[in-house]
Amino acid sequence: MQPAPDWTAPWFAPVAEEGRVVGAALARGEALPQALDTRGPCPVRFASQAELPAGVAYEQFIFDTGRVPTRENLHDFFNGLCWLRFPLTKQRLNRLQAAEIAAAGVGAVRGPVRDALTLFDENAALLQAPEPLWEALVARDWHRLFVTLRPLWAQARLVLFGHALLEKLVAPYKSITAHVLREPVPLALGDDLAAWDAWLAAGLSAAQLAAKPFTPLPVLGVPGWWPANEGPGFYADASVFRPPRPPASA
Repeated sequence: MQPAPDWTAPWFAPVAEEGRVVGAALARGEALPQALDTRGPCPVRFASQAELPAGVAYEQFIFDTGRVPTRENLHDFFNGLCWLRFPLTKQRLNRLQAAEIAAAGVGAVRGPVRDALTLFDENAALLQAPEPLWEALVARDWHRLFVTLRPLWAQARLVLFGHALLEKLVAPYKSITAHVLREPVPLALGDDLAAWDAWLAAGLSAAQLAAKPFTPLPVLGVPGWWPANEGPGFYADASVFRPPRPPASA
């Protein structure tokens, strides 16, 4: 499970406390499922990947047993940390996956709802920010978002939810991009991530996610997250900070 995460990095802040504790347990020789299980409360427990029977869908197994098959790698390490940090939302995503499996079975193609659920689980981020930042983000007006409105980021908070996204940031590179849920986190929730979790779990639905309610955000552009973005030229890289697509012709 190398390299080790830098828990001082701002993108790891929501999971850093548990990450350090679970990481220390791993360093003592504990298996990942056991290291995660000691950090409850959590609506699931963690199991070796070997417990997942052949031919059984991963999401169905979790729904049926309340156990999460877990491999000894960074991907599943961060998945476990996200279960600990966002237990209600992770459980909601699993229930939605199980409902889709019950309705349509498991085939070679997941379908739009299961694809969207997987995308959210792997790569989503949540943003609490003033309205002008939201407007610039959705418009992909990167200069306005990160340069003109830079002082407003002091009033914003970006929280990474997707465990694959967190895994990528162990070795950060400029083009890492999150899918930000286009549903602003209410300012009234403040910094209380348990309240964020409850709010998010209550609002997620299959129909909402199937509509792909996401907007891209290159996360290392966030002010304070990466030293290189102090220079405005950082955002001139159109291969990363891509302009909006032109509207389709009639």
